[in-house]
Amino acid sequence: MKKIAIYGKGGIGKSTTVSNISAAMAAKGLIVMQIGCDPKADSTRNLTGGKNIPTVLNTLRENGDAELEDLVFKSTAGVLCVESGGPVPGVGCAGRGIITAFEKLEELDAYEIYKPDVVLYDVLGDVVCGGFSMPIRGGYADEVCIVTSGEMMSLYAASNIAHAVKSFGKRGYACLRGLILNAKNIENENELVDKAAAEIETSVLYRLPRHPLVQQAEAQGKTVVEAFPDSDMSVYYKELAELLLRGDERP
Repeated sequence: MKKIAIYGKGGIGKSTTVSNISAAMAAKGLIVMQIGCDPKADSTRNLTGGKNIPTVLNTLRENGDAELEDLVFKSTAGVLCVESGGPVPGVGCAGRGIITAFEKLEELDAYEIYKPDVVLYDVLGDVVCGGFSMPIRGGYADEVCIVTSGEMMSLYAASNIAHAVKSFGKRGYACLRGLILNAKNIENENELVDKAAAEIETSVLYRLPRHPLVQQAEAQGKTVVEAFPDSDMSVYYKELAELLLRGDERP
């Protein structure tokens, strides 16, 4: 089972990227589980027709307990979708919500029952507190990728995440695989991201161009891979998915 955590600043297009990777991997016949680790609980919307699925925390709050079928939902692309959710706004800790969700999935033997080939954790990267770092330090993920653009705050978040991963890496936890550029078409974007990658001693794994089909697919509540499977943008996502599965790099 390959376990990859994908981090990034909120609004950078991380969930869009992860969902398209999931759809591309599922299209290859793999069993893929995508776990959204964000209190907004919108990681899997493009896999589920634009609709939010029940979150682990809401289900536990409302019912007191849960079965796997209450927490794991299979998308039309065949991806197993889970949303950790978060606390009631203004009350509680979002990071703690992730920990609770992970513990519940383990308690219910989710990985043994579904036997996924790939688990993708979609993790908010604006902060790297105990809960949000759970995929890195809890043994849940083997590799970490960071989605970024050339924007200053996005690169700042990427640097923070990278330092957290490297700190935990010394203890035998997940390793940093590299950056994924999700282009915003700002001036000198490639050079800015290359410089940031060099500063945090990693590489740029892949460069996704800005493309109008991404917004068109999202308007349908779909991934590009599902909505426009023969498009050039779909090919980019499929190449990225293949790269992550193989374990090599594309400059």
